[in-house]
Amino acid sequence: MRPTPLLDDLCHRRHQGQKSLAVLLDPDDLDEAGTRRILALSEAHSVDYFFVGGSLVTSQHQAALLRLLKAHSEVPVVLFPSNSLHIDAQADAILLLSLISGRNPDFLIGQHVVAAPLLRASQLEVLPTGYMLVDSGRQTTASYMSGTTPLPHDKPTIAACTALAGEQLGLRLIYLDGGSGAQHPVSAPMIQAVRQAVEAPIIVGGGLNTAEKAQAALTAGADVIVVGNQIEKDPEFLPEVSRVVRSFNAMRSAAALN
Repeated sequence: MRPTPLLDDLCHRRHQGQKSLAVLLDPDDLDEAGTRRILALSEAHSVDYFFVGGSLVTSQHQAALLRLLKAHSEVPVVLFPSNSLHIDAQADAILLLSLISGRNPDFLIGQHVVAAPLLRASQLEVLPTGYMLVDSGRQTTASYMSGTTPLPHDKPTIAACTALAGEQLGLRLIYLDGGSGAQHPVSAPMIQAVRQAVEAPIIVGGGLNTAEKAQAALTAGADVIVVGNQIEKDPEFLPEVSRVVRSFNAMRSAAALN
């Protein structure tokens, strides 16, 4: 397998106790003007990753969005695909998602078989990821399109065992997601339980629409927090959540020196 610099960096940051911020950009929801606003904000307020994709992606805007990101930013661009049609070699890497919270074989392995030769030809960095949908108080596009039932919001032990099984199967990242438009985020007890169960970096997204919720996810053990919808509604939320991550990292660094 080819070297994986992004994965190595994520693992290094996880062991150093340093957190990261990813901004999820949905090609269906962003025009060029909106993307440029987010690019300008990300230049001024540190962002670690751009995740590009969504649960449906009905438009033809993904390729243009990727070109714009790569032309105007040094932030790594990571595909967050819903199926094998959304592979694009312009990106730096791809979250190869296996939906381990569900029992739909197409999203456990089926789409991956179709994608395998395309991924090899693309030279994208492949990030094998255990993807876990968590009940967020409403049905989301991800749960509907995948035909799967999310993990119960109040069952952290089920989430921990699921994540552990994914890690034992060789998945390198764990992604806990409440889904787009989540009414409430993945709970702190669930994040804590998964953190105790696995060594892999943990990504958490969905419903992180306030600084307090972002802080709670980081404190519970998330290594990467993902924000998307809230930034599209209120671009000024990006500087706010970026400050939360940087402040958390600064306090961790100061504590390590004492």
